Amino acid sequence: MGRTQVKRAFRYRFYPTDAQRSELLRTFGCVRRVYNLALDARTRAWFAEQRRVNPVGIPRL
Repeated sequence: MGRTQVKRAFRYRFYPTDAQRSELLRTFGCVRRVYNLALDARTRAWFAEQRRVNPVGIPRL
């Protein structure tokens, strides 16, 4: 007999203060900026040189 795999999900809700909300927005904005810059670098490297750019320290699979 095969094993049945049960998937579970949890949802959490939190209510940040105004200061926390402001800091979260600032942090997510910075993260989004860094992600978009990295994506742009990868895209340019691929279309210009057919070269793959990977994050430093993360092995390619």
